[in-house]
Amino acid sequence: MTSKAAGKTGGLSRTLALELARVTERAAVAASRLSGRGDEKMADQAAVDAMRQELNALDIQGTIVIGEGERDEAPMLYIGEEVGTGNGPKVDIALDPLEGTTLTAKNMQNALAVVAMAEGGTLLHAPDVYMDKIAIGGGYPEGLVDLDASPEDNIRALAKAKGVDVSEITACVLDRPRHANIIAAIRDVGARVALISDGDIAGVIATTDASTGIDIYMGVGGAPEGVLAAAALRCIGGQMQGRLVTNNEEQKSRAARMGIKDFDAKYSMIEMASGDVIFAATGVTDGSMLDGIKVTAEGVSTHTIVMRSNTGTVRRIRAFHRADSKFARN
Repeated sequence: MTSKAAGKTGGLSRTLALELARVTERAAVAASRLSGRGDEKMADQAAVDAMRQELNALDIQGTIVIGEGERDEAPMLYIGEEVGTGNGPKVDIALDPLEGTTLTAKNMQNALAVVAMAEGGTLLHAPDVYMDKIAIGGGYPEGLVDLDASPEDNIRALAKAKGVDVSEITACVLDRPRHANIIAAIRDVGARVALISDGDIAGVIATTDASTGIDIYMGVGGAPEGVLAAAALRCIGGQMQGRLVTNNEEQKSRAARMGIKDFDAKYSMIEMASGDVIFAATGVTDGSMLDGIKVTAEGVSTHTIVMRSNTGTVRRIRAFHRADSKFARN
């Protein structure tokens, strides 16, 4: 019998990439059943339960390093929880069973189920605080944009590298009051702003796909989501920097418990996700990157993206599952 961890060609097993697709598919289907119901917590819990069940079926020695919270805050998929059968490779796991709980509750676009897996000890153990982020797609000189540069300078540098006027640059920013100054600066320099209500993982990944019209991502979002986005860019190509936002002692204490010593450190993409990385996401609701779950009398349709850093492979999987019962909770 072939192990689920077999087929290794350097780094993580290539078969784990497809196994992770099953993990995000199951979580996405579970969450989609509560789409538009107005209950964020119930949708999130359904995704957590489904994802945990599928992760525990994998032949891995997995440790959650980015999860639903610290152990005393989350009953399942908490930071430090061990998942898998206990056989196979030791791996770090970063996950967001439902990226966009509000989006799902309101049946809005761009809700995802997301998992990243890397060799043990290679993912940044980011606390549940905010992170200042900047990201662009691939094909540009390293260090073209920088967190310590102004939004105006970053926009001008990107426009010059692309060979276009700044008016043709579009920056993706979370629609939050804290971003008023960034939004104003982007518009003042002559660029466009694409505001998103939630889902900054998808926002970062959008910079890698010309069809989205997004050239650069800027602003403050969750640190766990920052690590997941960095894992995705490691696979698909791009640049990203992040810096934790620790404005009070409670936030610094959270960071210290995760092993963070320099609270002002600027992390590169490779510092947030190194080694061989596999990233998987399945659409819960329709979005710019993935279609959402579709249920008919005949079965369930899912749309998933799976990426691996070692090979640079990006798979987009449209699957039809005739047996809806396969997604039932055991």
